[in-house]
Amino acid sequence: MKPGITAALPACHEAENLRQLLPELKRALEETGEAYTILVIDTAEPTDETPEICRSEEVFYLPQRYPGFAGATRTAAEYADSEMFLTLDADGSHDPSYIPSMVRMYKEARCDLVIGSRYTPGGETDDRWDSVWMSRFLNLVFRRIIGTDVKDISSGFKIYNTEKLQSIEITSTNFEIHQEVLLKLLLRFPDLKVSEYPIRFHRRIFDRSKRKLVRFILSYLQTVFRLIKLRRSASKHD
Repeated sequence: MKPGITAALPACHEAENLRQLLPELKRALEETGEAYTILVIDTAEPTDETPEICRSEEVFYLPQRYPGFAGATRTAAEYADSEMFLTLDADGSHDPSYIPSMVRMYKEARCDLVIGSRYTPGGETDDRWDSVWMSRFLNLVFRRIIGTDVKDISSGFKIYNTEKLQSIEITSTNFEIHQEVLLKLLLRFPDLKVSEYPIRFHRRIFDRSKRKLVRFILSYLQTVFRLIKLRRSASKHD
């Protein structure tokens, strides 16, 4: 792995948001002093001006190889060749200005994973009350299942150790990728160093959320049972 950051933005109909976000992301990454690469992972077939915006901003454009939100992250992880793998949403909900501080935390505390967290002390969210309630409840459930004290497991604003991330097999399709990855990393690396950096989560700038409530709930229920099975299986082999 070469020194630096691979920044991945899963993007589905996010052209208008990317126009504003990409220049801000570049400025934040330059402030870190690290070499960086930006990957925008679009749908398999483009549906808006995302390819053109990526060309004008001189960032890499990738059609995703696998289905769903998780498929975009999996596609980006296969291309990542820098020490740090940064993920953030392309809808403007994650403010790039936090990135330099998150990178400092990663390096100074020798972390394997830094999470931009809404729920650690100092974190905030502008999301709707029902979304916040559901998010907090799901994080509580998954903390118990995974066996961790991480407050914001479901945050998509993260810096991973790329080699460790690439060492696990990811099978998720949608947003449950966050829980699957954390559990598998903790099972494979019991001394995994995880830190949370407080952020303010903003509502998306343009367009609407891509989450479909019924599908979202069903996928998380499936994840609950899958992770319980995975953790029990790992315990039997200890």
